[in-house]
Amino acid sequence: MFLKPELTCLSLTGRKHTEKNMPNEDACFTMSENNVHVICISDGAGGSFYTHAGIGSVTAVQTIAKLMTKHFDAFFMDVRENVVRSIIVTAIQSELAIKAKEHHLKSIDKMAATFMFCAVKDTRVIFGHIGDGLIARVTSSGVVPVTLPQNGEDASSTYFVTFPDAQDYLRIVRTTTDDAHAFVLMTDGISESVFDSSTYHVLPVVARLAEFGAPNEVDRYSKLESAIGEHIIQRSPLSDDATIGIMYFSGTPAPDFDSLPKEKPVPQINFSDLMKNVQMEILPRVKLARELFRKAREEQPSDTQSDTVSLTSETTASGQLIEEIKDPSPAREEVDESVADHLIDTVATKEKYNKRFKSGKRVYLFCVLGILLVSVTIALFFYYR
Repeated sequence: MFLKPELTCLSLTGRKHTEKNMPNEDACFTMSENNVHVICISDGAGGSFYTHAGIGSVTAVQTIAKLMTKHFDAFFMDVRENVVRSIIVTAIQSELAIKAKEHHLKSIDKMAATFMFCAVKDTRVIFGHIGDGLIARVTSSGVVPVTLPQNGEDASSTYFVTFPDAQDYLRIVRTTTDDAHAFVLMTDGISESVFDSSTYHVLPVVARLAEFGAPNEVDRYSKLESAIGEHIIQRSPLSDDATIGIMYFSGTPAPDFDSLPKEKPVPQINFSDLMKNVQMEILPRVKLARELFRKAREEQPSDTQSDTVSLTSETTASGQLIEEIKDPSPAREEVDESVADHLIDTVATKEKYNKRFKSGKRVYLFCVLGILLVSVTIALFFYYR
């Protein structure tokens, strides 16, 4: 028999909104249908530009809950994660577009929001998360992050579901509940107080917050509201809206709160190790692969009966084996070449883009000078006429 989780969610308005008489732009939503249990929270973007962020956050959580309760198995079983991400983002953006029409908005940008969700069916679980905030897993042995806050170029920026390429930033985790005691979802109004981003350490207080989700907890909502209000919201006049979602599994062992670590060592991160460096490193091999594909097609006899072409390259110091490319059909060749082309385009050097920019700049200057010359000629013509 599968455990039925208890769902609890609460959203409180931060002081920076209450003191300006502004509404809470966060949202939370729970739903249990078709033996699927979903909890979803969202943080509407702050700032004067995002005038309808509260509508965006509400739309996001309701759309996700309906999707997951109706099609959990499809989202869990499909191995194409890019398809899963794309469908979720498309569904939300479509609903936002409809809302934009209702509210006479020119685009969905003013309804920008982050979101995160947890959906459980039997022992299977799906997590989804775009933007900042935190999803944590509480077990008998402690508290660990499931997904981390996702910030942009600085700590105050993040990613929203309204972005054109939002599916690139949506993280999907599909796993099982196993030893889970609770899952805790938090917007940044809470996570910034309980998560140390320098060490990736979730503070023990999250395990205590999870216990407010127990079904036998008397007045759990008022106690949860009191705890968050007193220890998070009221501590700063600039406190953000604070939203929490708790999925609690009754009958599972809770951790020993007193034995949980209070801190973790700072990891040794090489911040100069950037992805663009990796791209530049593999660029020569990508070019070599493309050249090998090209030569293989040129050398392949037209009346060959073989379906295999062996491309031999020198073994590298790391012991790279000889590659064998099978089925050199025209369709396969086109795919191989397109993959190589894409990789080469992706890792194009900055110098190439600089040259292109400078060339375009020269063309632009020549056009401007040409227009000026024609204008002066016409003016002189009418002046001396």
